[in-house]
Amino acid sequence: MFRTHTCGELRITDVSKNVTLSGWVQRVRKMGGMTFVDLRDRYGITQIAANGNKNHDLQEQCNKLGREFVVQISGVVIERENKNTTIPTGEIEVDCKEITILNESETPPFTIENESDGGEELRMKYRYLDIRRNPIKNNLLLRHTMALAIRNYLDKQGFIEVETPVLIGSTPEGARDFVVPSRVWPGQFYALPQSPQLFKQLLMVGGIDKYFQIVKCFRDEDLRADRQPEFTQIDCEMSFVEQKDVVSMFEGLAKYIFAQAKNIHFQEDFPHITYADAMNMYGSDKPDIRFEMTIQNLTKSFKGSEFIVFEQAQYIGGIVVKSCADYSRKELDALTEWVKRPQIGAKGLVYIKHENDGTIKSSIHKFFTPEQLYAVCKQYSIEKGDLMLILSGDTNATLTALGELRIEMGNRLGLRNKDVFAPLWVVDFPLFEWDDETQRLYAKHHPFTSPKPEDIALLDTNPKDVRANAYDFVVNGSEIGGGSIRIYDAKLQAKMFSILGFTPEQAQQQFGFLMGAFKYGAPPHGGLAFGFDRFVSILSGCDSIRDVIAFPKNNAAKDLMAESPTHISQEQLDELCLIIHKKDSKE
Repeated sequence: MFRTHTCGELRITDVSKNVTLSGWVQRVRKMGGMTFVDLRDRYGITQIAANGNKNHDLQEQCNKLGREFVVQISGVVIERENKNTTIPTGEIEVDCKEITILNESETPPFTIENESDGGEELRMKYRYLDIRRNPIKNNLLLRHTMALAIRNYLDKQGFIEVETPVLIGSTPEGARDFVVPSRVWPGQFYALPQSPQLFKQLLMVGGIDKYFQIVKCFRDEDLRADRQPEFTQIDCEMSFVEQKDVVSMFEGLAKYIFAQAKNIHFQEDFPHITYADAMNMYGSDKPDIRFEMTIQNLTKSFKGSEFIVFEQAQYIGGIVVKSCADYSRKELDALTEWVKRPQIGAKGLVYIKHENDGTIKSSIHKFFTPEQLYAVCKQYSIEKGDLMLILSGDTNATLTALGELRIEMGNRLGLRNKDVFAPLWVVDFPLFEWDDETQRLYAKHHPFTSPKPEDIALLDTNPKDVRANAYDFVVNGSEIGGGSIRIYDAKLQAKMFSILGFTPEQAQQQFGFLMGAFKYGAPPHGGLAFGFDRFVSILSGCDSIRDVIAFPKNNAAKDLMAESPTHISQEQLDELCLIIHKKDSKE
């Protein structure tokens, strides 16, 4: 037996017990005739004491231990003289009687502590070491807890977990597919699924009225902190349901996850907001409602002046920042440069300060009288000590920029507490979005999303105004998941494909098996998918989903530890009938 107890198990009630522990050496402290070893496993840390006055050779063995050596230690549990109240085992230590080195370790490339001196790229290269650190380990434990909660909840609700294929046909909509060449069918390719969308709808046709799966999905897209080329979804589908049924079911799941994973209990229903209101009030379809600072439409209030910037603008909007009238000119100039960055795209920033003494200061005071500025302050509740920040331009671009500015000010003022959770549902999305570059409509969500029943007639006359029977679940400004009621009528699905630019032949080639299935009695159905990685990252307080995935890729979609992707041999290429086209590659 390598151990009788774990390194996080022993307490004051275990004093006088003979124990054997195994783990990694966190640190060695030499203090005269005593040597103390902090021994760590995934359960915690126990202090080991080697008394040189009683056993000099044993102390010398401990003195030679290096960081991350794997050792087995036997001894007697004793009460510590200097207790450590910050750890569960801090009242005891083990008086070492015997030590066995199970494996030596080279000096690790970074310190394996809660706060490491290793950068992200280095820690990703040695991810197996990074996992020993509490932050990563605890994230994986949280992930495990959430996965158990998901399965328990859905099982009690009558859902069946069904695996769907990983090698499928390529589909043209959505992100770029990862493709897999077939050796058996030279020149033909599988694709890795971006989601199990088609298959879960087919399960509904097959009579599996409640399906779920914690499933890997793959998208070959540009990456950022909350994206990975392979990610995990909580994928669900239900038959004979309307939107309210799906939302109610998975709001229940979300509440259960919060309760099981964080001991947070939501009693009230989560609020609902329409897509249009979310954009107008927050400049985002995934609003963070932990703080106010909503966008105000100032267009009517500022039109009709000599200020040419406002006169040429389609839209003028602002946010009221409470108790920030003391912002200096230097700070406002820096904020102006921030909104001018390409990521934000604003041409400039206008401000109105309602000073604590009641006076008004503004960067546009030359174009508006004090009375006009006072009237604006009164109309938009800009009180003494408040600051209003104003942007103008094209409506959609300005709203988006104001949304980014609102989040930035929330960060600067400490209003986005990671320990506070504010879930909500965003509903009534547009069914389509127009792309100027390709001059065509695209599905806002995917081609199988049903229009609102009352908007179906608009498909023939004004498809841009059709609302989707769709819903997104948002927490703290992050889209955690989304779904929709699906099209289950073959004629309506064919019309949808036609509006999206598919010829009947293309639709048949890509989705013929789904459309064929609809001819055999498809039930009304709908579903939802939560981004599992993103949900875990929100609950753990991480800024990146990489920190909650055991072996993630970096921003260039590369696994620094396993050194993939990599080249394959000419023999493998020949078997697959592939020829590599030479071009400039990323190194």
